[in-house]
Amino acid sequence: VQLQESGPGLVKPSQTLSLTCTVSGASIRTETYFWNWLRQPPGKGLEWMGVISGSGSAWYSPSLKNSLKPEDTAVYYCNAKRIGYDYWGQGTQVTVSS
Repeated sequence: VQLQESGPGLVKPSQTLSLTCTVSGASIRTETYFWNWLRQPPGKGLEWMGVISGSGSAWYSPSLKNSLKPEDTAVYYCNAKRIGYDYWGQGTQVTVSS
């Protein structure tokens, strides 16, 4: 399984961020997979943001906000998990700045 993140790179505060995770080698509808988004701000650890299962159920971190702020600047990662397997994309840098 290969994952590739893509995004705008630079966004302004209060805008909406749209990221894409392109998956190859597996079907996103495979029920044994869980597809995650995480991020890592500069100098900080990984933060889990949300997950969608292959069956379509989704869960989100309570810390997700509707409006971007400069502190949302981070490398954003796409991740796929199933029992015994853990796949990561290379990450995409998102900078929130006016």
